[in-house]
Amino acid sequence: MLDLIIIGAGPAGITAAVYAARKRMNLLVISKDVGGQAASSGDIENYTGYQFITGPELAQKFQEHIRKYAVSLKEQEAVTEVAKTGDTVSVKTDKGVYEARSVIIASGKRSRELGVPGEKEFKSRGITYCATCDGPLFSGKPVAVIGGGNSALDAALQLVNIASRVYLVNITASLPGDEIMRQKAEAHKLLQVLNNTQVVAITGDKFVKGIRIKKDSQEELLAVEGVFVEIGLLPNSEFVQGIGKNNFGEIKVNCRNETNIAGIFAAGDVTDVPEKQIIIAAGEGSKAAFSGLRYLAEHKF
Repeated sequence: MLDLIIIGAGPAGITAAVYAARKRMNLLVISKDVGGQAASSGDIENYTGYQFITGPELAQKFQEHIRKYAVSLKEQEAVTEVAKTGDTVSVKTDKGVYEARSVIIASGKRSRELGVPGEKEFKSRGITYCATCDGPLFSGKPVAVIGGGNSALDAALQLVNIASRVYLVNITASLPGDEIMRQKAEAHKLLQVLNNTQVVAITGDKFVKGIRIKKDSQEELLAVEGVFVEIGLLPNSEFVQGIGKNNFGEIKVNCRNETNIAGIFAAGDVTDVPEKQIIIAAGEGSKAAFSGLRYLAEHKF
């Protein structure tokens, strides 16, 4: 019987694990990967202590930090169910079942899909959801980034150093991302911003050859060989039932990271905490670890 199971190894999960390990808690971390969304971010200039660091570099720092402690880490394992019976929380994965007195859900978010014709057919054949991961595959080729927020701007600014041409296809009248990122994007000669523009289909043969876009009721075919979808995120919270969630599927937490189920805590982007930032997720992870420790002490299992 474990003291704590942490689901997810992004900024929130890793920080929770470090704090829990320092308190000598008997814990297990279960995650598909280490780093979460931070690992797929481009240049990071607002994480305290680093004036500049890339997402993959920060993810590597996370791995180095957690390895300093005797933390059991199950990678490439997907959680399928979390349920509480009595004082025990069971966590079911695609590889086994684990039990603990407390759980911190720090499973983060995943990319939202476009939902247009051609998306499923060309997934991994020109359509991708990670510029950091797959950008180099499109060296010297024209590409499109779908979206207008910070994630889309980050992807576009990475790709201008790789692709021959970058189209930023934004459905709203203006880019909603941060001003400093908008200015960088709008000033780059290889990047063209297409506002008030909607993607209606993705075309190709074996691989992507273009996207059909619509603006002011007029449609045209834009020739690109890569499509990077950056239109928002969905919380990875489906595996836990009976827990309080908002209309977006985010897990509701209080200021102590407690959910409506005693012994189950949540932290990071999977929760309803406003402003999804790496540093905020890390802080929430540390709070959740302290709350888990307090819960165990009060219940005296």
